[in-house]
Amino acid sequence: MAFNEPDEVDNIMALDGQLICIFGGGGFLGRYIAQQLLSRGARVRIAERDPKNAMHIKPLGNLGQTQFASADVTNADSVAHAVQGCTAVINLVGLLKGDFDVVHVEGARNVAKAAAAAKCQALVQMSAIGADPQSPSHYGRTKGEAEDAVRAAFPRAIIMRPSIIFGREDQFINRFAAMIQMLPIIPVIGAETKFQPVFVGDVAQAVAIALDDPDAFASETFSLGGPEVITMEELNRRIAELTKRERGFVPVPDFAAKILATCTGFLPGAPITLDQFKMLQKDNIVTEGQAGLDRFGIKPTPLASVARGWMDKYRVQGRFGARAKAG
Repeated sequence: MAFNEPDEVDNIMALDGQLICIFGGGGFLGRYIAQQLLSRGARVRIAERDPKNAMHIKPLGNLGQTQFASADVTNADSVAHAVQGCTAVINLVGLLKGDFDVVHVEGARNVAKAAAAAKCQALVQMSAIGADPQSPSHYGRTKGEAEDAVRAAFPRAIIMRPSIIFGREDQFINRFAAMIQMLPIIPVIGAETKFQPVFVGDVAQAVAIALDDPDAFASETFSLGGPEVITMEELNRRIAELTKRERGFVPVPDFAAKILATCTGFLPGAPITLDQFKMLQKDNIVTEGQAGLDRFGIKPTPLASVARGWMDKYRVQGRFGARAKAG
């Protein structure tokens, strides 16, 4: 039986009335996870440093179904306060630039310890493909260390390792689409690096299903990827195709990309940091033999099947030009 059928009453009602705290719930992925949980009858408590940044979550639920808490994962006391009375906790907090050790490792440890102390039934730690304490990149290393810290404090934790997550509000596909919209020639860093982009709705559904029956998924690690393995250059070409723009693509040699990352990566708005360059030296795809979306009965969503819904704005004359051509 597929879990993504809307009439799965037993699964939808499994979370009815439960209070689930989502650290970083106001972000891109948090919005979709909150929506999945709210549709299943759960109550959600969105924990953010500034709860005002998460107010867009409130209309997704019914009256009294959504709560907000001011919490910083680097502050253990605020984390402990946020999880009080919760049956489950989700940690989505992460960054691509900044103090990885404090946010990724200490932050995750604080969340796991608080969840254990509050006797929560389940904890979902959002990690990433490539998480490894031995990773050459600071991001990958601290994501791996975070998993170890969470396991030590909350052994039944469910670890989710998605590849690049795409969706209407993402900062990945949209970033490349905007660049393709502006430039006639597109420099591609890490052109041969492989990705397995996964739809944000699929990741959110996997989290909700895991919390529907935490005993069935406890202590497991899942690699979440989409139906396609695609290189960075192929991904850019696919985006250009979706936005109906003819562009030239020039792979940037690794030595040049490394120089660029070393000399400018520390600047605000830099195209790539040195740590991101190191991450691009390894493919970002699902580990063979590791459990993934299939474990949750989810059929991965292809990029093309959903991206057209928000790619129109990057076309010539936007969505109105697309409609005129279609007519």
